[in-house]
Amino acid sequence: MSGHSKWANIKHRKSRQDAKRSKVWSKCSRAIIVAAKNGGDPTMNLNLRYAIDEAKAANMPKDTIEKAVKKGSGEGSETVRYEEVRYEGYGAKGVAIIVDVLTDNVNRTAPEMRKLFEKGGGNLGKPGAVAFGFSSKGVILIEASKTSEDQIMEIALEAGAEDVIEEDGAWEILCDPGDFLIVRQAIEAAGIEPDSAQITMIPTNTVACDASTAAKIMRLVDAFEDHDDVQKVYTNADIPDEVMAGLG
Repeated sequence: MSGHSKWANIKHRKSRQDAKRSKVWSKCSRAIIVAAKNGGDPTMNLNLRYAIDEAKAANMPKDTIEKAVKKGSGEGSETVRYEEVRYEGYGAKGVAIIVDVLTDNVNRTAPEMRKLFEKGGGNLGKPGAVAFGFSSKGVILIEASKTSEDQIMEIALEAGAEDVIEEDGAWEILCDPGDFLIVRQAIEAAGIEPDSAQITMIPTNTVACDASTAAKIMRLVDAFEDHDDVQKVYTNADIPDEVMAGLG
């Protein structure tokens, strides 16, 4: 989600993870299984490393992670095939929405995604309809009190970060997805623990949302995230802090 406050978005995501932990773990397992098909060693397979990191951030048990890696790399007894599909469309007030899924049945998932868009007051578009308005970036957030400007600037920029921004009491480090792991490791090696670190889609332009529009967009996002096949949801909604707080 875009918005004035990165912390409000982190808190919303964390509360949803805590409330629906089993569903979150299921999604993490699916991502690990797909990534592990290209190799079960996370030191050689960056996509697997990222998937495992997200699973750990969701407090997924180590043995469950290992089981998913084995299943994906062919060591397990069960064979599962998932296809990566991206759906793009619009929500209320023309807010752009990207939904990334991993599905074992596209013929089932596609009409379900269309139905969710329409039920949420939006519409499903063609591939590429809104993705051009987003850029894939590594984003690392650190509470401002954890480090000084000089320290974080030196560490992040020397490791390859594109920019370091102070916003809402936090340092926001932006980097190319290919440099994400190097930048993150450099920060952690300095004894600074990120509050959030992920590769995400950042909108080039945002749509300002009032309370009514924000509520519609968040209900739609929640509906997508409740779907078993959905892995990630990105929007260009710009939701003020007080509105996000009111949405819980």
